[in-house]
Amino acid sequence: MIDVDSARQVLRDNDRGGHTVPTDGLYPFQWSWDSAITALGWFTFDEARAWQEADTMFAGQWDNGMLPHILFHGDSGTYFPGPDIWGSNTVVPSSAISQPPVWATAIRRMVETATDRELAMSSLKRLLPRLVDYHDWWYRDRDRAGSGLVRSYHPWESGMDNSPAWDEPLARVPEIEWSYQRRDLGHVDQEQRPHKAQYDRYLYLVDFYKKHDFDSDVIYRDCPYRVIDIGIVAILQRAGRDLIELCRLGGRDDAIHRISDELERTEAAIQRLWSPNHRCFFNFDIVADTALEEITTGTVLPLFGGLANEEQADAMAALVDDWLSASAFGVASTYPESPRYEPQRYWRGPVWVHINWMIAEGLRDYGYTELADRVKQAARECIDTSGFYEYFDATSGAGCGGGSFSWTAAVALYWLAN
Repeated sequence: MIDVDSARQVLRDNDRGGHTVPTDGLYPFQWSWDSAITALGWFTFDEARAWQEADTMFAGQWDNGMLPHILFHGDSGTYFPGPDIWGSNTVVPSSAISQPPVWATAIRRMVETATDRELAMSSLKRLLPRLVDYHDWWYRDRDRAGSGLVRSYHPWESGMDNSPAWDEPLARVPEIEWSYQRRDLGHVDQEQRPHKAQYDRYLYLVDFYKKHDFDSDVIYRDCPYRVIDIGIVAILQRAGRDLIELCRLGGRDDAIHRISDELERTEAAIQRLWSPNHRCFFNFDIVADTALEEITTGTVLPLFGGLANEEQADAMAALVDDWLSASAFGVASTYPESPRYEPQRYWRGPVWVHINWMIAEGLRDYGYTELADRVKQAARECIDTSGFYEYFDATSGAGCGGGSFSWTAAVALYWLAN
């Protein structure tokens, strides 16, 4: 049984006066997709605070429409790399990449379930132009060729930082030649975090953006890490459908046709990434021109995005059914039969409750209600076993990463306690 009072207290404890940090110390700033999901948790008991979360995040939007994945609202010695390393020189110091675009989905749910209708509609009026600009940025800057499949330029942008899906494209990225001190290992056991060789390459990419003055043309053409991330594509697709509904409510008819065209283009294009033998869609390495044949939770998120046909949805549902049989604690972030599966190392195996929510939502949309309920119950077992941790060991349900974690508490309030 979810302890609602304790979940609410996690959000209150992580509140920094307008934005919510994921957890104290380890992540002391505002992360974009964390913030969107956390807003859904706030909304279950404090609607005004939820809208404030959105306003604070979009205050850091770049002039070109990009919503950064981190906003640095202050100084902190507990996190690396900070704004000095990113060098973005924006009004609100920020990173120079984005994150899975879940905001339109969160805001639609907030608008449609609000008890304070006046506040909801005034907030929508304020935020809608920014949402439209953000989606336009994805399609304009990350799909220059109009292929229907947006690109990602950094594993951090996927939100699934050290997923084994990124091993090959990341391995071709050079390592940095300067020394640095990681801060994450002062908070979390190194067995639960990415390896140093991966961090060296993460930071090379950060240097690459800064060296080229964040020039979208140069990055699109020359960035050594360029992938089609199925998770981002699927979340953007669902968010696009949600944004169309928000545009209807908010009187932005001018944007509806444009967004609809993009959704249709993606629905057609993603079919080339379907693998019937593996029962999922694969990520794609643009530099090597090859599919990345690793089954992860991201590769079944087209269920959430509504991108699968009936036959594909049936195959992915069967895959998730097999996946659940391998663990009593939810859908592990990497398929357990993979030789690169590690049940407690960040995105190489642990269970992430918010991703399980997305998978369950997708299954329910396609009519797999019983399977969706099983995913929900397995996710609940994680929290019942260990509390509101960042992620959970897929074999034992033990809490991993940061404790008192905002989006875990938020998903518990919004989904598991409902």
